[in-house]
Amino acid sequence: MSGLAAILYTVRDFSKTPAALAETLKKVKAIGYNHVELAGQGPIDPKELKQMVDGEGLSVCSTHTNLLRLRDDLDAVIEEHQLWECKHIAIGGLPKEDQNEDGYKRFAQEGSEIGRKLKEQGLSFSYHNHWMELDKYNFRTGLEILAEESDPDTFFFEIDTCWLQFAGGDPSTWIRKLKGRQHLVHFKDMILPSTDNNATLEVGEGSLDFPSIIEACKDAGVQWHIVEQDFCPGDPFESMATSYRNLIAMGLE
Repeated sequence: MSGLAAILYTVRDFSKTPAALAETLKKVKAIGYNHVELAGQGPIDPKELKQMVDGEGLSVCSTHTNLLRLRDDLDAVIEEHQLWECKHIAIGGLPKEDQNEDGYKRFAQEGSEIGRKLKEQGLSFSYHNHWMELDKYNFRTGLEILAEESDPDTFFFEIDTCWLQFAGGDPSTWIRKLKGRQHLVHFKDMILPSTDNNATLEVGEGSLDFPSIIEACKDAGVQWHIVEQDFCPGDPFESMATSYRNLIAMGLE
């Protein structure tokens, strides 16, 4: 399975309680999305969440899961994802104290081991970047360290297109560079260059070349194209709808 999805982090302020989340899922489905990535929603029983998602005709394509849970509660995480029929688990980055050369090297090994355990259960582990992973350490970026020192069979990436370009990278180049190591890509836009990391825009409304990015995703075998907008100037559901319409117009389904 593959396609266009929406991360619930965009509408996190409307997903704090089970009742609010149920209404949010209805709105996301009404926009046209058939798949969601779980992130930022409030506490909810995994079985209740499964019923809500199924009831709206949605699927959970992936999640952002707290790294501490992967370290300390992995069996429960696996059980939840099997319940949701969701194969892909990502983390949103490393704690600030680990955002350095040694931290990236250590996590390349730790993440590979987490990924190995998940792979044994039919799941995958991915690392989602921000901008700081393009800082250099002895001529290598943090992202290069993670890619080069991890196991390509168990350590995957969820490239965030906007944050890569915000940091001076080229999203299409990186997507192709990591061919075979990405199930998931985040689509997010911004007018660049910029120093304001709050100024995210609807996909297709900023500076990123999404037709080229979509082509790179096809070349790299990306399964899930996930719309995210960290901060919306108005109604985030309207922002999600604008991104959806723009991507459909670009030929993404």
